[in-house]
Amino acid sequence: MEPVECRAVIQFLYLKGRTPQETFDEMKETYGDNSPSYDLVKCWHREFKHGRKSVETTPRPGRPSSAINEASVRQVEAAILEDWRITICQIAQDVKISTGSVETIIHDHLHMHKVSARWIPRLLTPFQKGERLECSRMNLEMCQEDESKFFKRLITQDETWVHHYDPGTKAQSMQWKHLDSPPPKKAKVQPSAGKVMLTVSWDQDGVVMTDFLAKGTTITGVHYVSLLRKLREAIKIKRQGKISKGTLLLQDNAPVHNSLVTRSEVWACGYEILLHPPYYPDLAPSDFHLFPAMKLFLKGKRFPDDAALISEK
Repeated sequence: MEPVECRAVIQFLYLKGRTPQETFDEMKETYGDNSPSYDLVKCWHREFKHGRKSVETTPRPGRPSSAINEASVRQVEAAILEDWRITICQIAQDVKISTGSVETIIHDHLHMHKVSARWIPRLLTPFQKGERLECSRMNLEMCQEDESKFFKRLITQDETWVHHYDPGTKAQSMQWKHLDSPPPKKAKVQPSAGKVMLTVSWDQDGVVMTDFLAKGTTITGVHYVSLLRKLREAIKIKRQGKISKGTLLLQDNAPVHNSLVTRSEVWACGYEILLHPPYYPDLAPSDFHLFPAMKLFLKGKRFPDDAALISEK
């Protein structure tokens, strides 16, 4: 017997003037084992006596069966959008739901997951991004006009530190061992403090000029001017005809490269500067094709002083 049907019969008999005992006996006679208990009949007689009209179940106030609903999903999303680094515990405290519910909302409803920011050398301004785009476009157009001539004219110059001792790579330190012998151990070693600044100028045919900075000096505008003159003489000897065809010089945006005295010397030497966008490592071929191979060759070797290191070239 359905609960609502049972209550309706009890209400009918109550309105007929039956007592709880009479209602129970009559329902017992009619429904047999499916009839309600006497306590239930007496309870509903009391409810109807106190003015109740409905036989439907009254909704009971209380905690919802699940804390995950449209409102809680919006609250969690709003908390994350306000602070992208907020923790799950903080969200649970703000929204007043469990951490498990927060995790379910984030992963299953918002489809989010927490990641670390990717490290980049510098965040560019909109102006710098536009300048990079324009420089790249102009350089690409110059290359596409005559690719062969472009690379024949191109020469790049860059600087790097070379240490008296640079520890070998992990691959270089590998050694053979028996299956039952313990693996070798090696303490971590830092590059030596002794080092010298190397300037290299090179083109598609190889290195044109190298120069080591004297100890105790720095690269200034005057020093860089002397390097440009030295490079011009090296080009005349090793790359005959390159000057007359127009040397295209690629250098980065270091302050010394953009100084007034440097720009004057560039013009006097007949160089044409290839545009280099700000903070654009992709246009530094020395860092990709020259310095890594050179330093790999020097790794693990020890040099007592600058002279011994310079002689290794």
